[in-house]
Amino acid sequence: MIAEVTCREPAVAGMFYPDDPATLRQQIRGFLADANAQETAAPTDGTAEPPKAIVAPHAGTIYSGPVAATVYARLQPFAATIRRVVLLGPSHRVALQGLAASSHDRFSTPLGEVVLDQETLPSLIDLPQVTVNDEPHRLEHSLEVNLPFLQEVLGDFVLVPLVVGRASPEEVAEVIDRTWGGPETLIVVSTDLSHFLDYETAQALDRETTELIEQLDFEHLSNERACGRSPLRGLLLSLRNRGRTIRCIDLRNSGDTAGAKREVVGYGSYVVC
Repeated sequence: MIAEVTCREPAVAGMFYPDDPATLRQQIRGFLADANAQETAAPTDGTAEPPKAIVAPHAGTIYSGPVAATVYARLQPFAATIRRVVLLGPSHRVALQGLAASSHDRFSTPLGEVVLDQETLPSLIDLPQVTVNDEPHRLEHSLEVNLPFLQEVLGDFVLVPLVVGRASPEEVAEVIDRTWGGPETLIVVSTDLSHFLDYETAQALDRETTELIEQLDFEHLSNERACGRSPLRGLLLSLRNRGRTIRCIDLRNSGDTAGAKREVVGYGSYVVC
């Protein structure tokens, strides 16, 4: 008997991003074109290495999409190289201990379906901090909002989606290290920065947070600085252990993109090479 293929359907299409495929594709391509016009994309002369990891925001695309595009544009020259994406984001709706993998075969967006990497899962589920649990994935937006960008810039790839709850930096870093791979593997951590502060206060706090990130200072990252603190801290620990560096390529907030400045949410994009 052939096993039934299961798919995680979009939860926030039509809310966080357009649910019409043509409109969504046009929006994403517009963000990427603007990012390329700002010369934030990677060199195209074949001398650069693909990014090993990126950090991107996950709010509604009219707010965070322009910032996310500045780091996703850097993947475009490497679409033929990057074949696997390990995507980690925080759990916003479900109280979760550790990291939740998915039992589904595919994740869907209006741009189509992404196949999950069934070869990687067995290498993770023997870790006590990793469980197979679809409930944290069902309504979670922190992973989903990043998928249309990945679909547009990479085309065909396999996905390892992990929702991160209460987990230590060491627990998350262990998972990242197991999935690190070679140039075919990209690690994506999804997080926004400060939440619901006035424009100037948010700017100052997000600059401080960026300094911590670039210094790999995961010990001083608080939930007030980044909602994706848990996956981000694990990435920074892994980078510190490997002697790698991370740098910010864009730092803005919703007051810079599509929102009022009285109360804003901070967004940053960061790249590891």
